Amino acid sequence: MPDEPISIRGRGAAANPASRFEALHLERDEDWNPDEDPALTTHFYRDATASIINYNDSPDIGFNASLNPYRGCEHGCIYCYARPTHEYLGFSAGVDFETKIMVKEDAPKLLEEALNKPGWEPQTVALSGNTDCYQPVERKLQLTRRCLEVFLKYRNPVGIITKNHLITRDIDILRELASLDLVFTCLSITSLDPELTRVMEPRTSSPAKKLEAIELLSSNGIPVGVNIAPVIPGLNDEEIPAILKEAAARGARSAGKIMLRLPYAVKPLFLDWLIRNLPDRAPKIINRIKDVRGGELSDARFGNRMSGDGEIADAIKQLFNIHCEKYGLNKDRLELSKEHFRRERKGQLEMFG
Repeated sequence: MPDEPISIRGRGAAANPASRFEALHLERDEDWNPDEDPALTTHFYRDATASIINYNDSPDIGFNASLNPYRGCEHGCIYCYARPTHEYLGFSAGVDFETKIMVKEDAPKLLEEALNKPGWEPQTVALSGNTDCYQPVERKLQLTRRCLEVFLKYRNPVGIITKNHLITRDIDILRELASLDLVFTCLSITSLDPELTRVMEPRTSSPAKKLEAIELLSSNGIPVGVNIAPVIPGLNDEEIPAILKEAAARGARSAGKIMLRLPYAVKPLFLDWLIRNLPDRAPKIINRIKDVRGGELSDARFGNRMSGDGEIADAIKQLFNIHCEKYGLNKDRLELSKEHFRRERKGQLEMFG
């Protein structure tokens, strides 16, 4: 491998570290040219999963059920906590995560089957729990849109979080869901600096387009919030007031934040990215991350992993809360409706209950 790390244009990661589940892995020749590497072309594979709704019992997560139409994500966010899940497929959490995308072609059909089962209890389903349901390939495949049509058909509530302006394509369906109190949407904004986001989350929408999406959703009567995720101490924590101000000005009703998480392979990938792209700031950022993680770079403990602890974590929380109050965010808690749910009986839709 070269002594100096090499950035890959349009990708967050610069390498494919060995999967922790694989005994064998390949290393590139020293004369490797990343611009000529065929592995950088995105490939899509059919995911023949037999079920589509995932459940969790984590006390840190505000939903029990989620749906992921895709595994892996071409957005390429270097900090993405979902990267290690690609290792279960025999892929790397690095470039593979961004270029080898599993597609659940049967997601809408499987969702309809799940909602129509007698044992299904209507509840909010999150789109998505792991990877972005509006990543670039969704523009062509429309799996998320077709799933939203199923949610509307059965009147089951759904929450959506994304980093992509593409969500506005589905305003027609989202407006109908909103009229029945069946949907909440959220744009994840990490920074307002387009140069930083271009290298940190290279294939997401620009900050300006995310703010535009918030405004379009809000103006169409669709509840929308902003999520500052992740908060990276020493890098973007000082942007919290500006992000909240801009989001609120465009109609966001709520806000959340998540502290940077570096599980498993994400840690070396993020550190490599930091040294490649922000060498002068890297030592400060690393020290600040350790300050909110008890001297480590990662903390998987429930109650701490999403927020961190210590003086700096407390200061970030206070900064966030003060400016949520200042800009009128989180004033009301949105409760999605379950009362409209209906399921199919003998070819007809009937109300639940």
